Amino acid sequence: MSNITFDPTTLSQSTNKTVIITGAARGIGAATAKLFNQHGANVVLADLSQFRAAAENLINSEFAHPERAIFVTGSIVNWAELTACFKTAIQKFGSLDVVVANAGIMESRPVLDLSVDKDGELREDEEAGSVIDVNLKGTLNSIIPSTQTKISEFLMCSITALRLALFHMTKNPDVSHDTPKSILLVGSTSSYFGGTGVTAYVASKHGILGLLRASQSEARELGVRINAVAPFFTPTYVTAGFAAQWRESGLEENTPELVAETIALVSLDEGRSGECVLVAGRYLRELEGSRMRLLPDWVGEDVANFMARAMRFFVSIGGYVLPKKY
Repeated sequence: MSNITFDPTTLSQSTNKTVIITGAARGIGAATAKLFNQHGANVVLADLSQFRAAAENLINSEFAHPERAIFVTGSIVNWAELTACFKTAIQKFGSLDVVVANAGIMESRPVLDLSVDKDGELREDEEAGSVIDVNLKGTLNSIIPSTQTKISEFLMCSITALRLALFHMTKNPDVSHDTPKSILLVGSTSSYFGGTGVTAYVASKHGILGLLRASQSEARELGVRINAVAPFFTPTYVTAGFAAQWRESGLEENTPELVAETIALVSLDEGRSGECVLVAGRYLRELEGSRMRLLPDWVGEDVANFMARAMRFFVSIGGYVLPKKY
């Protein structure tokens, strides 16, 4: 498996496109917003209200085209605010071309801690719910994370972002359909490898990968490309607790700017769909195609053939037949 390469001139395709980025006030989100804007995109930075000052300072002091950028506040648990974010982008810039579902958090204490309360009962871990809510629910709905939400909402974060993006890209009559549409989900190496002990974070990022795979059929029908990027360790506020030790170890290190460049290139490359690109310092690998090619070695050729026939069966009947609600 060799390193993949991108044509850097692909970034020029950003010109006049409208891009929404969730979790855009800091870290990878901020670097991605700055890069798109540098190459002529209209950028909507979506994040929590407490980050308004940071986002607006970023726009005014570091953006090449500050007139092409706005900050929009929103909450992961407020569907109306999330919908308003998309509508504001379309009203301001007249289009919607790329959505980067970047918002995410990590737990600050071990989820599998078995500490008990004063009555001797196991404590409920509400923070784990927040991580799942923001990272996964927010991506699905394309929302802005709130650290006060529950675990199912990290999963739903991804779902919200995805649903709103697909709707406004394809169903909103005010959006031009003359330009290709793209959604980029920000996963993690934890989407594939989960041995770091951050249980809720790893679970949520595995969910992002499932969302990438499960959304391909509907996305193709709507003419929207959905891809993902899986960054390895990147020094941001999420990883501040061990960033210094990582650097001292001599291990490969990302920068927010390197991850942002990969996000932009994958989202703009019209030849990519259903892919997930690992970003680990100088190493770039496409993982989903490699996984499929390795499937016969992993499960055996007989099982791989059986699974392929099973997938064709589901396609032939129009997809999975959903059970009736009871």
